[in-house]
This record gives sequence, C-alpha cells and structure tokens, in this order.
Amino acid sequence: MAHIIHINSLDYPGTEPYWQLTEAQLRSRLDADKALFIVESPKVINVALRAGYIPVSILCEERHITGDAADIIERCGDIPVFTGDRELLRTLTGYTLTRGVLCAMRRPHPPVLADIVETAQRIAVIDSVTDTTNIGAIFRSAAALGIDAVCLTHTSCDPLNRRAVRVSMGSVFLVPWTWIDSPSDLQPFGFKTVAMALTDDSVPIDDPLLASQPRLAIILGTEGDGLKREVIAEADFVARIPMAHGVDSLNVAAASAVAFWQLRVKTK
Repeated sequence: MAHIIHINSLDYPGTEPYWQLTEAQLRSRLDADKALFIVESPKVINVALRAGYIPVSILCEERHITGDAADIIERCGDIPVFTGDRELLRTLTGYTLTRGVLCAMRRPHPPVLADIVETAQRIAVIDSVTDTTNIGAIFRSAAALGIDAVCLTHTSCDPLNRRAVRVSMGSVFLVPWTWIDSPSDLQPFGFKTVAMALTDDSVPIDDPLLASQPRLAIILGTEGDGLKREVIAEADFVARIPMAHGVDSLNVAAASAVAFWQLRVKTK
C-alpha cells in the first residue's frame, strides 16, 4: 500500500530528486545502486513499469491520486507518494507537471554489449548526439521501425534524461541499449557498419547491398558536424539520403527514421 504524504513546504525530505538534484547528480551518485532517473506522465510511467523498472517515489497533484495516477500508485506498492496543490508543486519543480505526475525510478546498470547484440540484426549507433530531443526521437523511431538495439558512445546524451524519456514516449524502455567506446566495438560481433554521411564515395540509402546485410549497424552522428572522419573511414559503408531542392541534410532524428525504415529487415 502506497504511503501518501501531503507536503506543504519546498524542502520536505525525500523530494530532493524532483527539485534539488540535477540530471548529472541523479545519474552520478557515489553509490551506483542508488542512482535515479525521473519519468513524467502516467502513460510513460506505465511503459516503464511494464518494462520492469523499479519505482522509488511518486510526486503528483492531489487530484490525480484518485485520477490519472490511481492505477500507477496501486501498481507501485509501498512507496512514498508526495502530493500537494498544483501551485506548490509548480514552485517545487519549476514548471507545471505533465499531467500532474512524476515518478523517480532506480537507474539500472547498462547491459553487457554482447547480451543485447546476440540475436540482433539491425542496430543503431548514436555517436556524440547531445540533444535530448533528438535522442528521444531516435529511440521512438528505433522502437517503431524494428531496430533491435541501440548503442551510444559516451559522448552522447543520456537516454534516461527526463526530456529524452518524455520525447521518446517511453521507447527508451522498449529497445535494449548500452554504452560503447566507438562503433568499431561492434565488428567482433559480425556487424557491418554503415555511416550516415555526405561524402564523395557514399552510396544512396536504397542501395540493395546495404539492406542485404544480415547484421548491420547504422551509425548516426552529432547534430552539427556529423560523424568524425575517423568513424567514417572505419565504416564498411557510407550512405546518404537522396534529397531534392538543394537540401543537403536532415535533422539526425529525421534521418534516423528514414534509415531505419529503408534498412529494416524485410519480412516475407
């Protein structure tokens, strides 16, 4: 049974994850087993719960305890549910809550690379993408378009960043992901790599050779400068999306959706 706690001040013990701790502090606690992340909105919280993520506490408006948050509170068992009026919670968090509900959850340890690629045929590699909106959108496309796993270099944004989770609509909980040092980490597992880049020797994304690869890792680069030259040089293929009207590139999130669809494993 959840423990409903009515708060009337901005410094109530236990509410620190929602207002005092930065994303980096939530993620980088001295004890990794106590690291947290924050999930917004009932729909996304439910996706996380179904995926097995462990809730620590809930923050919600009083009116949602018997409304939008009721089933979540019931599913979460004996955890604190901090509540108060709308204005207090807005002051506490700095903004009006998304549908009035936030949930702090345990941050799991990233899986071992070998485990998430063992049966994978299509993997997305996110290299140095730092915009949280783009990370969330890439994960949403990956989940929708059949990508088996996502690997991120350590220079990329955290997929469990609050905004990335929200933009992904919980897709970060549906696609296995982990951190890697570089795209070359995938080569020992039998993957061919295709770098999405505009180079003189790039091939169109619809080149049949790309889609025919049994195991393919699609490498997506940073928003501004794109992929580093050494990453492109080490890739097995370099591909571009043909465009009209003199447009030379797409936003990385939009490009990922095109690439995932075109290079998906075709089923008969």
